[in-house]
Amino acid sequence: MTSSFLLPLLGGALIGLSASLLLLANGRVAGISGVVGALLAPVRGDIAWRVLFFGGLLSGGLLLARLRPESFAAPASLSAGGVVPLVVAGLLVGFGSRLGNGCTSGHGVCGISRGSVRSIVATLTFMATGALTVFLVRHVF
Repeated sequence: MTSSFLLPLLGGALIGLSASLLLLANGRVAGISGVVGALLAPVRGDIAWRVLFFGGLLSGGLLLARLRPESFAAPASLSAGGVVPLVVAGLLVGFGSRLGNGCTSGHGVCGISRGSVRSIVATLTFMATGALTVFLVRHVF
């Protein structure tokens, strides 16, 4: 087995372990939109773990960028269309997360593992929409 197979497997296992530990220790689902969104309207006594969670996401990305800079290239959307499409896409993702009562991490990682029918339907919707978008961008537009 090569590292190209093992590293993603290890990353997925760490995500699953982290999500499980958060659920067992705090009774919270590791959905990024919910964790970060609740920081915008903080509730007393519910801030510290969210700040640490978000800080871990940022510091993990920065550490990876420092250790493996070759794995960080400018996103195609940034180099092809500039910043405006990237900002619009980010806002649409945020709107969709609120509309769908969660994001891909909350529904896909945590919801499916708990057997949530709502999360299974949401994740299938995310995947179908992504596939349709790729098809339209590559073959229609």
